[in-house]
Amino acid sequence: MTHYVERAGLQVAQELATLVEEQILIDITPTAFWAGYAALLADLAPVNAALLAQRDHLQRQIDDWHIAHRSAPFDAQAYRAFLGEIGYLVAEPAPFTLETRNVDAEIAQIAGPQLVVPVMNARFALNAANARWGSLYDALYGTDAIAGTPQGSGFDAARGAKVIAWARAHLDVVVPLAQGSWADVRAMEAGETLTLTTPAGATPLRDPAQFAGSTAAGHVFLRANGLLIEVVVDRDSPIGKADPAGISDLRLESALTAIQDCEDSVAAVDAADKCVAYANWLGLMRGDLSERFEKGGKMLTRRLNPDVTFTAPDGTSVTHPGRALLLVRNVGHLMTTDAVLMAGKETPEGMLDAAVTVAAALHDLAKPANKNSRAGSIYVVKPKMHGPEEVAFANTLYARVEALLGLPENTVKLGVMDEERRTSANLAACIEAVKTRCVFINTGFLDRTGDEIHTSMQAGAVIPKGEMATSDWLPAYEAGNVDTGLAVGMQGRGQIGKGMWAKPDMMAEMLEVKIGHPQAGANTAWVPSPTAATLHATHYHRIDVAAVQDGLKTRAKASRAALLTPPLLLGRNLSPEEITRELDNACQSILGYVVRWVDQGVGCSKVPDINDVGLMEDRATLRISSQYLANWLTHGITTRDAVEAAFRRMAPKVDAQNAADPAYVAMAPAFDGIAFQAAQALVFEGVSQPSGYTEPLLHAARRRVKAT
Repeated sequence: MTHYVERAGLQVAQELATLVEEQILIDITPTAFWAGYAALLADLAPVNAALLAQRDHLQRQIDDWHIAHRSAPFDAQAYRAFLGEIGYLVAEPAPFTLETRNVDAEIAQIAGPQLVVPVMNARFALNAANARWGSLYDALYGTDAIAGTPQGSGFDAARGAKVIAWARAHLDVVVPLAQGSWADVRAMEAGETLTLTTPAGATPLRDPAQFAGSTAAGHVFLRANGLLIEVVVDRDSPIGKADPAGISDLRLESALTAIQDCEDSVAAVDAADKCVAYANWLGLMRGDLSERFEKGGKMLTRRLNPDVTFTAPDGTSVTHPGRALLLVRNVGHLMTTDAVLMAGKETPEGMLDAAVTVAAALHDLAKPANKNSRAGSIYVVKPKMHGPEEVAFANTLYARVEALLGLPENTVKLGVMDEERRTSANLAACIEAVKTRCVFINTGFLDRTGDEIHTSMQAGAVIPKGEMATSDWLPAYEAGNVDTGLAVGMQGRGQIGKGMWAKPDMMAEMLEVKIGHPQAGANTAWVPSPTAATLHATHYHRIDVAAVQDGLKTRAKASRAALLTPPLLLGRNLSPEEITRELDNACQSILGYVVRWVDQGVGCSKVPDINDVGLMEDRATLRISSQYLANWLTHGITTRDAVEAAFRRMAPKVDAQNAADPAYVAMAPAFDGIAFQAAQALVFEGVSQPSGYTEPLLHAARRRVKAT
C-alpha cells in the first residue's frame, strides 16, 4: 500500500518525496520544486490528454475508411489523400537546418555503437556505462565471432592464435603500416611519432596521423575514423609473454553512447519501481553508483570506470572518457503513474520522468570532473510520439522543466525515436518541432511494425510476421530516416541511428550483417551487450560514415507512397500448416516474454524462441506479436479457439525453457495464472489497445502479482 504525503496540492508517494527532496534536488528547494511541478501538471496534463484523444480519433477515422473501402482493391493514392484530409499527414516543412548547440562529440561527430540497458538493474547500468572500452581479444575468444569454441579447461592456445591473427589482420585494414603487416611487428617505439619494428626493418604507419599517443607503460593509442584503439603491451602477461611485440590485447573504444532506459526494457509499474529507476540514474549522474555481487564464488563491487589518460605526440597529456556518454530514455505520453496523484488521480508518467531525470542530471553538470557531458547538456530520448504535434508538446514539456529547475533554454537535448508510422510519414515536421534541441533520430523495426499493423488493422489481413522485413514500407522507412536526417543537417550535429541486433549469442552473423548499418549512413546502431559493442566497433573502423553520408545527400528521397503501403496478404491463401506454425511461433514468443515480465518484473531479457535460440526481447517484440495475431483474428485467418489452443501448446514449451529458474512459476497444466491470462488478453483485446501498446495490460497484470 503506497503512503502519500501532500506537496503543493499533489499527493506524492512518500518514497518518491524522500528520494527527490533528500538526494536529487540541488539549487532548488523542495517547496519550489513541487509548486513548479504542480503548476506544470495543471497546465500540461490536459494537453497530454487531448493529444492522446487525437490519436484515438485519427485511428477511428482510418479504421472507418478501411472498412468502407474493404470490398474494393486498395487505392494507395486515395488513401494518402484521405490521410492528408484528416491531418494524419502534414505538409513537408520549408527547408531548415537543425540549430542544436553544445552537443558532445560522441553524439555529433564520432560514429560508433550504442547500448540500451534497463536502468532498474544497477549492474547492467554500470556495465553499459563502462562499455566505452572493451577487449577485442576477449570478444573474439569467447563468442562465435571466430568459428569453434575454446577447447579444454584452461586457455586454448590454438584458439588464442586465431584471435590474435584476426585482430592483427583487422589492424592491417584500418590502421595499416607503411610497409609490412601488424602480424610481423616485433617492437614499437612511441614518442612524437610511432615507429614499428618488423623483420624487414623499421616502418611508420601509412598515415602517421592515426597515432594518437602512448603511455609510460608502452601502450599505444591509434585512431580509426575517430575511434581509439589501445594496443596493450604487457610482456609479463601470459598473452604478451608469447607475443614478439609483447602485445597482450587490443582494447577498443566501443559503446560511445548508452541509453539508460526507463521505458520498454523495464517493468516499472508503481512508485517503488520508479524510485529504483530514478535512484540508479541519480547514481550514474553523481558518479557514485555501485553494485556488489557474487561471481565465481567471490564478492565483487562494480563502479564506474575512471577516464583514460595518455600522452599525445606533441607531449601534452590527454584525458579521454572512460565511460559511455549516457542518455536517459523517458517513457512516452501514454501511461500514467501512481507515484504522484492530482485530485486523487494518477498523473502522466512521462512528465514525472522529465522532471525527475533532468533534476538528477544536474548533479553531472555540477561535477568538476569525470563528467558525463563535457558540453554541459542533458540527453533525453523520447519514445512513442505520434506526429509533429506530440513532438512539439515534448519540446514544451522539457522547456517547462528547464524553467522549473533554472536551466538555460535547450540544456535538455532530445532524441526522437522514429518508431510510429505517423512520425515516419512526417519526420521532417517532427524534427522541426524540436530543431533547437534534437540530437538523435533512429529506426526501430519492431515497434514500427507493431504500429504499422495496428494503424492498418481494418485494411485487411497482414502478411506473415517473418515476411515483414521484405515489405515495401520497410526500406522506405529505413532510407527515409537517413534521408531526412541528412536533409535537416543532422550530420555533425547528432545521431542517425539504426535498431537492435537481437541475437546476443550470434556474433559471427552480427559481424557479417550489421556492417550494413554504417554502410546505410547511420552513425550509430543498437547492440545488446558490451561484447557486441566491441565487435560492432570494428565496423566503424572500416566504414567512414561521414563519407557515406556525403554520398547519400544527392540520392532520390525515399518514397512516401511506399512508406504508407500496408503489408497485406491481398487475397493470398495460407495453408493450415502455415497458419499453425505462425500461431505457435507468435504464442511462444508472447508467453516467453510476458511470464517473466508479469511474474518477475523482468522488462528485458534473452528469451528463447521456439527453436531455443536466445533473442533479446522487450515490449516492442511483444507489441508486434500480439498485434499480428489480433489482426489475423479480425480478418478470419484464424479463430479464438485456435489461438487459445496454440497458447496451451506453447505454455509447456516455455515452462521447460525456464525450468532451471527457481523463481519461475509454471503456467501448465492449470493455465490460470495472471501471466498466462495477460498473454491471452494482449491478443484478444489487441484491437482495442491504444496504438496496440502492451503497457496498459502488462502494468495491470504486474500490479496484481505484486499485490499478492
